[in-house]
Amino acid sequence: MRRLASTEGLSEDQRDILATVREFVDAEILPVATELEHRDEYPAKIVEGMKDLGLFGLTIAEEYGGLGESLLTYALVVEEIARGWMSVSGIINTHFIVAHLLAHHGTEEQRARLLPKMATGEVRGAFSMSEPGVGSDVAALRTRARRDGADFVLNGQKMWLTNGGSANLVAVLCRTEDGAEAPHRNLTAFLIEKEPGFGEVAPGLTIPGKIDKMGYKGVDTTELFLDDFRLPADAVLGGATGRGFYQMMDGIEVGRVNVAARGCGVAMRALELAISYARQRHTFGKAIAEHQAIAFKIAEMGTKVEAAHQMMVMAARRKDGGRRNDLEAGMAKYLAAEYCKEVVEDSFRIHGGYGFAKEYEIERLYREAPMLLIGEGTAEIQKTIIARRLLEEFGAG
Repeated sequence: MRRLASTEGLSEDQRDILATVREFVDAEILPVATELEHRDEYPAKIVEGMKDLGLFGLTIAEEYGGLGESLLTYALVVEEIARGWMSVSGIINTHFIVAHLLAHHGTEEQRARLLPKMATGEVRGAFSMSEPGVGSDVAALRTRARRDGADFVLNGQKMWLTNGGSANLVAVLCRTEDGAEAPHRNLTAFLIEKEPGFGEVAPGLTIPGKIDKMGYKGVDTTELFLDDFRLPADAVLGGATGRGFYQMMDGIEVGRVNVAARGCGVAMRALELAISYARQRHTFGKAIAEHQAIAFKIAEMGTKVEAAHQMMVMAARRKDGGRRNDLEAGMAKYLAAEYCKEVVEDSFRIHGGYGFAKEYEIERLYREAPMLLIGEGTAEIQKTIIARRLLEEFGAG
């Protein structure tokens, strides 16, 4: 195991899982990632390989057919996968969040019916809060679910669904009329089961197509339109309305650890590419790695990779220990995303003009890194959360 960004205290099972995933990344993802990314092609063969490895059930309890692993194990797996291609880690991230929501907030019937199929990858999850014009102000969302007899009827538009087309289970946050004074207490999470694909995939439910993005290609990012879409009452996550905000924030909390892990993986790959290129490229009679200006950059990059990794590990371990980790998850996501951007840019600079050529892998990473600055809450939202929690902590003394 490499020394940089290593993790102390792992069990033999955890080390074996990570070694297997690292081999899979090196053999099945890295050789094809740039080509698939340039074509914006869904990595179907890679997804099948992840199913075979049991990665879709990594954190799902053994009683439901999963591996029952911790958030830390999952985060370290994501770090390895993102090192190969960040889009692939996105394919399992929303799935993981929905599985977490079911495991911690679902009814027994919902868990028994859906988790075994999620563990095999037969059912794949997507996660939907964002709306046009709402952004990070989740409590202001406008998609509504009104009661109609024993059912709910949903109307509205959702935005930025990762895996919106390929998933067949979507957790959607809607406004319900629960009589609470605080807006966020009138929000409910619904479990929508649908066919994969685009267009009107169910009466009143439309996935119009993939959003064309600067980076983060391959994985489908979509909108979702609800037009008098009808759901039975047992589609409410946990069976009771008005709890959606708390449930979704719990999902986002673990999702932020995931985004931090992705930042660590992308930064690690950028560092690997920089070192490899700096050893091969010669100027003034020696490898550019021997020039102090480049060597100092590499030293800074390695320090940032290590710092982000350890922050991410700490946040995951707090959550696994049953402790509140919104402060640590926010810090980890903020630090890893910012450091990832900086490490990727330094690697790009080290590559010189070749970094601008599509045949070089760093070009892809340079377009992928910015997504981490906005995914699962912008840097500004993270700083708001961090500041609020720090003020609480120091005020309590």
